[in-house]
Amino acid sequence: MTVDLFNQKVDKPNLLPFEGEVIDHGLIMSAKVAQHYYDALFGSIEWRNDEAYIMGKHYVTKRKVAWYADQPFSYTYSNSTKTALAWTRELEELKSLSEKATGAIYNSCLLNLYHDGSEGMAWHSDGEKMLLKNGSIASISLGAERRFGFKHKKTKETIYTILQHGSLLEMKGETQTYWMHRLPPTTKVKRPRINLTFRTIVEN
Repeated sequence: MTVDLFNQKVDKPNLLPFEGEVIDHGLIMSAKVAQHYYDALFGSIEWRNDEAYIMGKHYVTKRKVAWYADQPFSYTYSNSTKTALAWTRELEELKSLSEKATGAIYNSCLLNLYHDGSEGMAWHSDGEKMLLKNGSIASISLGAERRFGFKHKKTKETIYTILQHGSLLEMKGETQTYWMHRLPPTTKVKRPRINLTFRTIVEN
């Protein structure tokens, strides 16, 4: 009997020690393909500065965001609401690639554009009620490599990994319930990074 080890499906290890699942799918495309998508998204996505309303104050970030989906869903976080735009061809292709890698089905994507290492994201969880509970979130990274962290809400245990150009990191299960995640700022990174998080919205 011949065993094709290259094409065998291998269960990838969980980066979290307990109460959640974070799967590093590694590089899911070549560097050339990743650069193609980076260039296409950088120029074609309708980027907008992110906004947040915290403790009655209005904040506008240098980081830019965009929201795309199957339908014009409204998505609210940090007391700011966005209405989804229709998929572009590149986003549909990356959605299919994510679904093939994770086995999940997604109907929306929140994109972030970080211009350099000075822009990051503070500790938070993606626990909005409109997201499928314990559902999969597929995070594709394009551009500069960045360090990405997880912190348990009770024990404060932290775990870090590196997000590479053309890689996919999947969060699912009870991850959002028990863990927070962040993208820490750094002075070492001078290039932009685009992050796509494919999600599943559940309508009321």
